Amino acid sequence: MKIYHNPRCSKSRQSLALLQAAGVEPEIVEYLKDPPTAAELAQILDSLQMEPTDLMRTGEAVYQELGLREKQLNRQEAIETMIQHPVLIQRPIVVKGNRAVIGRPPENVKTLF
Repeated sequence: MKIYHNPRCSKSRQSLALLQAAGVEPEIVEYLKDPPTAAELAQILDSLQMEPTDLMRTGEAVYQELGLREKQLNRQEAIETMIQHPVLIQRPIVVKGNRAVIGRPPENVKTLF
């Protein structure tokens, strides 16, 4: 398993704790420091069965600054925007094989056990 983690986020810490309590030691990716590649993010989106705009954190200041609410980004443009500004990516994301969940609420990660 892999968790795209932000240690400053309580939901991310809770999701990681749930995994570890279940005996899972996931690969931890601090995505703010080490964002996924475009191909990785596209795969994550496919695993989540989501579109990029559904994965964006619309409350972030950079979302407003970039005027993303008004823009009609295509899939690739949205992915590139999230890679350039990883704070826009919902967190945490837990991936197991070709399945993934967003750990909001943290109990969502249990569906991957």
